[in-house]
Amino acid sequence: MDLPTDGAFTLEFFDHPQPFLGAAGEVLAADPVMGSVIASVTQRTAREVAVGRGSWAEVGAPFERWWVVVRDAGGRAVSATMRTAPFPPHPSFSMPMPDAAARMLATALHERGELLGGANGALPGAEVLARATAELAGGVVVADKATRLWEATSVVVPPAPEGRLRLATEDDADLVLAWFTAFHEEADEQAGREPDPAAGEHNTLDSVLVRIREGVEWLWELPDGTVAHLTGAGLPSYGVSRIGPVFTPREFRGRGIASYVVGELTRRGLEAGHRMCLFTDRANPTSNKIYAALGYEPTVDMAEHVVRVPGDESSPGGGGQ
Repeated sequence: MDLPTDGAFTLEFFDHPQPFLGAAGEVLAADPVMGSVIASVTQRTAREVAVGRGSWAEVGAPFERWWVVVRDAGGRAVSATMRTAPFPPHPSFSMPMPDAAARMLATALHERGELLGGANGALPGAEVLARATAELAGGVVVADKATRLWEATSVVVPPAPEGRLRLATEDDADLVLAWFTAFHEEADEQAGREPDPAAGEHNTLDSVLVRIREGVEWLWELPDGTVAHLTGAGLPSYGVSRIGPVFTPREFRGRGIASYVVGELTRRGLEAGHRMCLFTDRANPTSNKIYAALGYEPTVDMAEHVVRVPGDESSPGGGGQ
C-alpha cells in the first residue's frame, strides 16, 4: 500500500471497515466520545459486511468509501477520518486532526482525482481539510453549520409526562422514517436556516429497519396509544452511546416529553456503565438549553463544511453522519 507521508505524518487508507477498526483502535479507544461517530458508523458497516449486505452499492457515489488513520512520525495513530456518508456531497468526518495532516489528506485525494465535496468533524482540522480541498480544486467553502458535542456524566431526569416509553417495532418503520426526515427539515427551521431537503443524513426504509432491529429507536406513546415522540440511543461503541435524533411533532410539544425521554435514556445508559453523548446545532438555543438542564456539558465544537467547485452540481449541501 502506498502511504502518503510528509515525514511528520503518514496517512493509512482503508477500503474495508474491519481492518480500519483494527488499525484505529488505539485512537478511538483513547477518546471514545470524540470518536463516537466514526466508531459507531464503522462498526455498523462492519456488521453489514459480515452478513453480506452491500448498502454502499445502492448509494451511487462516484468513489469507493474509505477510512484513514493518521500516524505520527513514530507510527502512533493520532487521528482518524472516514468518507462513508451515503448522501451528497458525501462529506468526510474527522476526529481532531493536525493542520498539516488535514492539508496532506486534501492533497492525497486531489492527486487521485477525488473531489471531496464536504468535510465535517472536529475543528480546526475539518475546516482546514475543506479549505485546502477548495484551494486545490479552484472552489470555495460555501456552507458552514456549527455543531457541538456534549457528554453527560450525571443526569437530572425530569418528571415523566403521561404515557410510556417503548422500543420501536418493525410496524413503526414507516413512521420512524417519516420522522427522521421531518427532524432534519425542522432542525434547519429552528436554527433559522432555509430547510434543504438535500442536506443532512438520508435514510431509507431498509436503514430504519436495521436501526429498529438493533433496538436503538425509542417511542413515547400517549395513554390513548398515539405515538408522540422519537429518540434514538445508539449501540455503545468503545463504551459510548450517542443520543439522537430527538423529534417531537409540533402538536405534542410543550409537554416535557423530549426532556424526559432523553433524560431517562441517558440515566439507563449511565447505569449500564456507558458514557452518554449527543450533538446539538449551535444555532438552536432551545435544544442546547434543554440538554444543559439535563446535565449534559459541552466537550468540543464541530462544524459541517461544503466545498463548491464551479461546474460541479454534485454537492448541494452538507450534513452529519
